[in-house]
Amino acid sequence: MAIKKKRRVSITIDMTPMVDIAFLLLIFYMATTTFKPPEARAVELPQSHSMIELPAKDIINITVTQHDSIYVDWVEIATIEIDGQEVQTTVRVVRTVDKYSVAPEILRARAKNIRALVVIKADRRAPYGTMEDVMTAMQENNLERFLIITDQETE
Repeated sequence: MAIKKKRRVSITIDMTPMVDIAFLLLIFYMATTTFKPPEARAVELPQSHSMIELPAKDIINITVTQHDSIYVDWVEIATIEIDGQEVQTTVRVVRTVDKYSVAPEILRARAKNIRALVVIKADRRAPYGTMEDVMTAMQENNLERFLIITDQETE
């Protein structure tokens, strides 16, 4: 008696719904992610061993370049008019200052957001005198709490 072999039925899995879900998740994450805002000027930071996480918002950046340029930038909520309707949005404000007007500009930014943390990003080749002038101006205006940003030192 010969045994009849059963015919195998091929199974196919439709991958279309899984691909649709993957693309929907990708679009969702791309739409809801907040990216790092562009810097006023790119600087090469000095290196150190410390590691402190900065908050994602409520920051006033002071950027000191190697050519003695000083920039103060922050993000604030502004009302703009689009097609006759007023809409609230976030706007990045960047101001070029000198060593005499850096503290009043920081105070102006702090008036709009009292919780804002002052962060200094200085180029590693920036002259020490410029940093000293910035810190002295801040100290004279009772702005004594700030962070200096550095890169993580590699071993």
